[in-house]
Amino acid sequence: MRIVWTVLGIAALLGALAMILGLVNIDQTRPAVVQAPAFHASVGSVKLTTEQKTVPVPTLRVEKPGNAAAPTQ
Repeated sequence: MRIVWTVLGIAALLGALAMILGLVNIDQTRPAVVQAPAFHASVGSVKLTTEQKTVPVPTLRVEKPGNAAAPTQ
C-alpha cells in the first residue's frame, strides 16, 4: 500500500511541476453551472526518433580455478 501512495504522490508532483513549467495549460472553456464544466487542455509534445548504432560490448572471460582447494573457514 505504501508503494501505491508513493507512486500517486510522485505523479501528483510531476503533474504540478508540468503545470509550473508551462508544459500543461488547462483553461475552463465553459462556466460551471448545473452541468459539468467543459475544459480544454493544451499539453506539450514529444518527438521520438530512432537511429542504428553499433555499441561496443565488453567481453567476459570466466576461468575455472582448476584443482585449487576451497579456502577453509
